[in-house]
Amino acid sequence: MKNSDPKVMAENERKELQDRYIRFDWAIKRLLRQKANFDVLNGFLTVMLREEVSILEILESESNQESADDKFNRVDIKALNSKGEIIIVEIQNTREVHYLERILYGVAKAITEHISLGEGYQKVKKVYSISILYFDLGVGTDYFYHGQNHFTGVHTGDSLRINMRDRDAVITRLPAEIFPEYILIRVNEFDKVASTPLDEWIKYLKDGTIRPDTTTPGLREAREKLKYYSMSSQERHAYDEHLNVIMIQNDVLNTAKWEGRIEGLAEGKAEGLAEGEVRGKAKGLAEGEAKGKAEALRRTAINMKSMGIETADIAKCTGLSAGEIESL
Repeated sequence: MKNSDPKVMAENERKELQDRYIRFDWAIKRLLRQKANFDVLNGFLTVMLREEVSILEILESESNQESADDKFNRVDIKALNSKGEIIIVEIQNTREVHYLERILYGVAKAITEHISLGEGYQKVKKVYSISILYFDLGVGTDYFYHGQNHFTGVHTGDSLRINMRDRDAVITRLPAEIFPEYILIRVNEFDKVASTPLDEWIKYLKDGTIRPDTTTPGLREAREKLKYYSMSSQERHAYDEHLNVIMIQNDVLNTAKWEGRIEGLAEGKAEGLAEGEVRGKAKGLAEGEAKGKAEALRRTAINMKSMGIETADIAKCTGLSAGEIESL
């Protein structure tokens, strides 16, 4: 029989929360920008890039500022490492049709932001883009994809190397040492037992669990620094609301997509043409997704309003105007 004593219940809840860890998107937004917590970020990047990474500073610029539509949907961080390279980590919670085009734009913007007018092209910084995705991107059987530029001879199959003069020396570099690299992590596709440092990180990204005996870089530190119970009650409240908003948004978008598919199929069938069915599906999906995103923001605002959160803060989080919020 369950004990109903308030003190016992509170103690049981405390024990349960001791091994609960903060989601990585929240950690990036609130904790990992602090120098004292760089060891968690360094460990994550070391495992993802398969080389030792040491972050010097977090770079703030236009390209990693959140827009109104991205408050809960996307979180990103841009950092400079000890080799002078730029690393972008982005977490995307819901589907985006032109996602690859957008990360390409983000990388290009990062390159141009960090070279001054008049500087030589040798000052262009190498950029790594790491995307942690909680939606199905493309068709594939893996959960970890790595993309890099190589120039291969069509007839000989050899890899092109570039000779560059640096002072009095000639340095040979591969294009891959210069061009950006992209990593796409399809979190939802991970369904195996974690047996490697990479797997342990993906498992944490998926379900928030960390092995007590982990020796994986970054996760050892995360066990101490990203504990849910180590936050103040106010921080825990904000974090719980963040999770609630994500769940509401995903539920609304999934419902909208389903309704869009049904509506599209019905429209296509009514036209009695195969072409109409294809068009109807596409139109229904697009309209359903747009309606879903708007409805998610509206529900989020209502939820935050009911919790007594200030209108100005709700406006910042949702992108809705003060008038729209007041009318809800």
